[in-house]
Amino acid sequence: MTTTRSTSPTALVRPDVRLHQSWAATVLDFRHPGAMHGSGEWHMPEVVATEAGCGDFVAAQLAAESADPAGTRVASTYYWIADGASGEVLGFFHLRHELNEWLLDQGGHIGYSVRPSRRREGHARRALAAGVRRAGALGIERVLVTCDAENAASRGTIRAAGGVLEDVRGTKERYWITVG
Repeated sequence: MTTTRSTSPTALVRPDVRLHQSWAATVLDFRHPGAMHGSGEWHMPEVVATEAGCGDFVAAQLAAESADPAGTRVASTYYWIADGASGEVLGFFHLRHELNEWLLDQGGHIGYSVRPSRRREGHARRALAAGVRRAGALGIERVLVTCDAENAASRGTIRAAGGVLEDVRGTKERYWITVG
């Protein structure tokens, strides 16, 4: 299978209900919300692909950015992966500002998911590079990114970003990227 590279820039944008039409198309492209799991979207409420549903989704994402007192959720920032030229929503991106025990073992600092119809265009690679830079701006010197052991595409994306395999824990490959 050949890889198609988009010539459009990729941007990380903050969740915004003004992008509801493009967001809804992205959600429907995933077929079901659980398919967006790489970006942490699996814990969101049931997604309804309407403007009101987008508003609920944005509110849930923004509310989930704060750490909880129990330490089960760390401070984080949600982004949407977008085509930098058109603004089309292409996927979802989650940057965790620190690691708790589970994130160190399985989840990592960064999770991302690109909609199926826009994969193999380089958007994940460019979004990951932008996310690593944003992590560096937060003072994070090494970023942990994980992927399922059978996910060759994500493995390639992480390695292209400078990821170095530390180990495999269960079904998760754990890569560290030095911010620089």
